[in-house]
Parts: sequence; structure tokens; C-alpha cells
Amino acid sequence: MAKKQQKKNKKSFWHQVRFKYKLSFFNEDALEEVWSFRLSRLSAFTSLLLFAFLIIVFTALFIIKTPIRNYLPGYLDVEVRKEIVHNALRADSLERMIAVQFLYLENVSDILAGTLPLDSIRTIDSLVQVNPGFEIPRGEDEEEFIRNFEEEEKYNLTILNSNPTPPDGIIFYKPVNGVISAPFEMGKGHYGIDLVAAPNESVLATLEGTVVFTGFDANYGNVVQLQHRNGFLSIYKHNELLLKRPGDHVVAGEAIALVGNTGELSTGPHLHFELWYRGSPVNPQEYIAF
Repeated sequence: MAKKQQKKNKKSFWHQVRFKYKLSFFNEDALEEVWSFRLSRLSAFTSLLLFAFLIIVFTALFIIKTPIRNYLPGYLDVEVRKEIVHNALRADSLERMIAVQFLYLENVSDILAGTLPLDSIRTIDSLVQVNPGFEIPRGEDEEEFIRNFEEEEKYNLTILNSNPTPPDGIIFYKPVNGVISAPFEMGKGHYGIDLVAAPNESVLATLEGTVVFTGFDANYGNVVQLQHRNGFLSIYKHNELLLKRPGDHVVAGEAIALVGNTGELSTGPHLHFELWYRGSPVNPQEYIAF
């Protein structure tokens, strides 16, 4: 008896839920039915649930696709995070660059005022990590040229002369028009002179010779080396652009590079010029009027 009653109540419930009600709209003046539709409780609940779902989906899409999402608590767009990190890195790099420039200008000002002794670029740019044991790697063209040169000079009796003094009567070209900011100081490991010059000014070969090396060094930037017949080797560092390749023959006064500011040990547009004679560095100011 109880099961029949339970079954009857269940059937009655589904009948009530699925029972359709008619909603009609009449014209008040003519009492004519204008529009009507049938709706059950189940269909009404389903329609309301579908409407709520659409509202939720529309709201979510509106928040995701518009900038309003950035105003939600705890939410920050990934692109905004990347932009913040990028700006932080740029600010840090700019701060370091300003510190280096300020230190450079302060040292130059003290040198010009005579309150600070002239020093090498290694000391001026104290913010740069210097590796004194670093050597410029040789390329294949340089190695081949050196082997050929050594083979040609194997039986040259002039190398038996132990006198390191360069011969007289050689006319050197000034490598660049500029002001000396750091002189030759062999005791401090500064084997050349630094010439402050205008950016992109031509760097000239000091003597006739052959290019034995061109390349980039982390500390000295773009470097070019010239081997000369009379035992001299000239080196030009911190160039912006190299105009020659290993093996090229150049004449004295020919443009071989452009003045630049490349390499970690550079604090401004200048040329670091070295002059070597038979494996030993010599002071360029003793042979060239700068």
C-alpha cells in the first residue's frame, strides 16, 4: 500500500512539474488574444538556468578580453609582469651606465685640473672587471700568416741583433687626431696610449704593413693588428668598425678602422694605440708627435 502511495506521489510530482501553463496576452479594447505561449515549471527552470549560464559566460569573457581584468584584486596580466621586469632591467642598466659616465667625467676633470695623475683606462673605469690573464685569441688566418712570416724570417740574420732600439729614419703617421687621455705606462700594464677622438673618425695605419689580425675582444672591442717589415707591430683597439681583413696590405696613412667605444674597458669614444718592436712594447710618443 505504501509503495503504491509513493509511486502515486512521484507520478503526481512529475505531472505537476511537466504540466504546462498557458500565458496569454489580450487586446483590452477588442478582447482579442494577441500572443500566448505555454510554459511548464521544468521548462521555466531550464530557461532560467540557461540564462544564468549565459550571463556568467558573458561576464567572464568581458573581464578576460577587456582591461578591466587588471583592476581585479590579486590579478596582474602576464604582459604587465614582463613589462615591469623589462623596465627594471633597463633602469638598472641605465643606472650603471650613468655611474660609469660620471666616474669617467670626474677622472677626466681631475686629470685636466692636474689634481689626479694620469692613469690607464683600467684604473679609470674601475667598475669593469678586468682579467689580466686574458689573451686575444688568434684566428686561423692570423696563425697561417704568422707561420709563413716565421718561415720567411727563419734565416734572417738581422734577428740575431739583440739591440731592441728601433732604427732611425722611419716616418710614422699619427693614427688619429685626438687628445692623449692616458699615456704609455709599462709598469702598470698599459702598453699603449689612449687618444680621445670624435666618434667614427678614421683610424690610419701608422706604417706600411699587412693586417695580421682583426676581431672582437670582450675587453678591447674591435681590434686590428698590423705587422710591418721593419720589425714593428701596431695595434688599434676599441674601434667601432673594422675596414680591413687579415692578409690585406695597407700603406702608411690608409684608413683601417673607425673610432668607437667598444669593449668593456672603454668609457668613451677613443683609440687605444700600441706600438711593439720585436716583441717588446715601446712608447709611441717617442716616435710620433701627437
